[in-house]
Amino acid sequence: MIRINQIKINIEPDRPRSEEDVRRILGKKITKILKVKESDISKILIVKHSIDARKKPELFDVFVVDVELAATGEEKVVKRCGDRNVSVSHRDKYDFFRGEGDSDSGKDKRILIIGSGPAGLFCGYELAVNGYKPVILERGADIDTRTRIVSGFWSGEVLDPETNVQFGEGGAGTFSDGKLNTVVKDKEGRGERVLDIFTQHGAPENIKYESRPHIGTDVLQRVVKNIRNRFCDAGGEIHFETKATGFELDDKGRISAVIAGEKRLECDYCVLAIGHSARDTFEVLHDLGISMQPKPFAVGFRVEHPQKLINRSQYGIQEAPALPAAPYKLTATTREGRGVYSFCMCPGGYVVNASSEEGHLAVNGMSYNARDGKNANSAIIITVDPADFGSEDVLAGVKFQRRLEQKAYELANGRIPVEYYRDFMSAVTSSDETCFTDTDFPDESFSPQMKGACEFAAVHEILPQELNLAFVEGMESFGRMIRGYNDGRALISGVESRTSSPVRINRDKECVSENVGNLYPCGEGAGYAGGIMSAAMDGIRIAQMIAERSRRD
Repeated sequence: MIRINQIKINIEPDRPRSEEDVRRILGKKITKILKVKESDISKILIVKHSIDARKKPELFDVFVVDVELAATGEEKVVKRCGDRNVSVSHRDKYDFFRGEGDSDSGKDKRILIIGSGPAGLFCGYELAVNGYKPVILERGADIDTRTRIVSGFWSGEVLDPETNVQFGEGGAGTFSDGKLNTVVKDKEGRGERVLDIFTQHGAPENIKYESRPHIGTDVLQRVVKNIRNRFCDAGGEIHFETKATGFELDDKGRISAVIAGEKRLECDYCVLAIGHSARDTFEVLHDLGISMQPKPFAVGFRVEHPQKLINRSQYGIQEAPALPAAPYKLTATTREGRGVYSFCMCPGGYVVNASSEEGHLAVNGMSYNARDGKNANSAIIITVDPADFGSEDVLAGVKFQRRLEQKAYELANGRIPVEYYRDFMSAVTSSDETCFTDTDFPDESFSPQMKGACEFAAVHEILPQELNLAFVEGMESFGRMIRGYNDGRALISGVESRTSSPVRINRDKECVSENVGNLYPCGEGAGYAGGIMSAAMDGIRIAQMIAERSRRD
């Protein structure tokens, strides 16, 4: 294959184009760059696509492509081009069975996976399609039942503590934007494998090459169901509404069985893919003596702006039919040294009530595949570490989250509390420090776009004052990056407390628990991932580790 970097195509923002139009233009540019005929090209593979808006209002699509020629002679073509953006590409192929050993041995081992989020689902999927018979336990309901229960909760029904935005088939990512970004290094091709599995089961092909890929919760729900069906067809087994409540250890200190209500399931290997909100399971593991430690995470608020304001900043134009709703990524460091940054930014998205415990309230962000909502929202969060939790207890971070969520719940009687930024800032800082200015907001009817009831309340009462000041300092800094970001009419809602796991379940270099020889902490809940992609990749890694070990044992 021949790799071509930096192919630019001019974008006319007000003129929508079909994918066929773009590929036709791209093909012509490739033939010109390589100095070949169209008939000489047998395959064009888009490796990456991004939008270059550095010289707005001039905007460009930027592509990286791999080209396969109908005949040999790639080295000769590359040399003839004399272009530093053209080279021969060698793509490493993902291989599930790494290392030595008989790939057919060890497949009779009993593998139990707790949790069907991205980590557990992809771990189970890879094991099943490669001949193993894993069993997944999921405390929440299947995706269809879960969708009905969550929609009912958002419409005013009572919270189901076992099936909600956090728990159920697909995990917390199912009711999110479905972003597939990751900064995890991927030498073994696990990330590409994750994207292949998604597209094979109904996700759009463009997630393989977009610089900021996303699926959207509406599409993701169908994809998760398709993956589960393939998992079961391959020999896997899944038990919904089955929460792991206890563990039995053998005389070697290994897990011999998992207790789930009245069920007792024996296992040779147990994968903990429990998610970052499985607080009751953290307590069970802590009582059992599983090696764990508190870890830093971040808390803050959801911030909403008109999507037109973000488009104007990022693209130089408020409405651009040829372009997706504009995203952003913002970071700052306060004078006190705290990090403040955007997280899980949802263009054209919704703020959602993501609670999972009675009397507590947490929010998250969600988008549909089209990202066509009127508002943009993002979590703006502040880093916290064990020194902020008020205790040296391993589960002090969980208790810290719960205190904030209880305040958020009480502020608006279980509705999502919302506050204008001008009111938040005035309450937090002295009047001579307030420096926000009302700008020309592009939406005069700007109002919250949320899943779940909301109510205006004193959101500034949720976080400690030190964190409130850090939030304001971050917002003011972001206002210098995106004009209007710190406008007084921006909407603040909270609390965003489930950014990542508050604990790490310690594991060794072979991904086994430090003190339980057949327990595999996995994914975001165990402290080894941060989002759908990295959790799924960690799930695949654990599957490979178990496959290697089962061939040795």
